[in-house]
Amino acid sequence: MRLVDTHNHIDFPDFDADRPALLQRCAELGVERQVLLGVFRENWERVLQLAERNDALYAALGLHPIYLAQHRPEHLRDLREQLQRLVGHPKLCAVGEIGLDYYIEELDREAQQALFEEQLRIAIDFELPVLLHVRRAHAAMIATLKRFRPPRRGIVHAFAGSREEAREYIRLGFRLGLGGAPTWPQANRLRKTVAELPLDSIVLETDAPDMAPAMFPGQRNSPAHLPAICEALAELRGVSSEELAEASTRNAREVFGWT
Repeated sequence: MRLVDTHNHIDFPDFDADRPALLQRCAELGVERQVLLGVFRENWERVLQLAERNDALYAALGLHPIYLAQHRPEHLRDLREQLQRLVGHPKLCAVGEIGLDYYIEELDREAQQALFEEQLRIAIDFELPVLLHVRRAHAAMIATLKRFRPPRRGIVHAFAGSREEAREYIRLGFRLGLGGAPTWPQANRLRKTVAELPLDSIVLETDAPDMAPAMFPGQRNSPAHLPAICEALAELRGVSSEELAEASTRNAREVFGWT
């Protein structure tokens, strides 16, 4: 079984004690590629360095909405300049993690929108896919994507929306990132939606160290959990884990342009 973890944060300090051993374990389990997400200016270099030092790791750079208070206008200029320096770099695969978060009420929505739209423009200019964070903001996100129509599209990370919202993203050409959330039995609506998604719309992810699946409650999430997540979601959908792994890996390769 060959798998791609399309979204994690193993650059975080949670993994400093065992990162090399974890990467070895992932390779043994068939997690052949992992995408590390930049979330604020200060962690871009760490993400890039890890990607450059490890064959299995790839980098995406962005300004995450939940860190809105620490982003500065010059960070958008820095993002553009960084991407310009990295044009053609084999380990740069996307702009992300970017998006909208209406779950945290104190985050200014207008400021989030402005930040997100500028990063969409940057992704379009550099012909890169986008990796999207969306919490309780699907209507605003879909409306924005319809206006901008980024040609490389991308992934809606940790999708937890409705059937109708899933259809809208799929019509726009986006894949839906699935991880630990649908493995929990109490996530009834999400589980029903996931069971009905077209196979060519799905990519797998962990969001490690967050969003641990039901099989590992209360633990640090890990890309080594991706095979178990794949098995749980395949069972939910009534297909084999090999079929889901093959489809999700193929879909991820299409998003990132990996031949």
